[in-house]
Amino acid sequence: MSTEYPSENIESPVQEEHSHPADPQLRDLPLTLGNLPRIPILAFIRLYQMTFSRTLPPNTCRFYPTCSHYGYQAVYKYGAIKGSLMAAWRVLRCNPFNPGGYDPVP
Repeated sequence: MSTEYPSENIESPVQEEHSHPADPQLRDLPLTLGNLPRIPILAFIRLYQMTFSRTLPPNTCRFYPTCSHYGYQAVYKYGAIKGSLMAAWRVLRCNPFNPGGYDPVP
């Protein structure tokens, strides 16, 4: 019995975790005074996605998009305060008592 491994050029979902297609790029955010509070929060979320998130088993989050992608999109769209509150509420809802499902940023 031989074990077949995927070829080198096929990326696993874990490797793609940090580049969700709906996530806007941090470099596309205009550098204005109003956007300055968003930048460290977005950078922290991206750092989490590229480090700790990769160590978690697949399908850990009950929602789509995952909680970190939801948080990134919410902070990018609504700002540091409202986006962070939306992300915190989403993380609190991500538990075994919630069925999860599709829950995009409004």
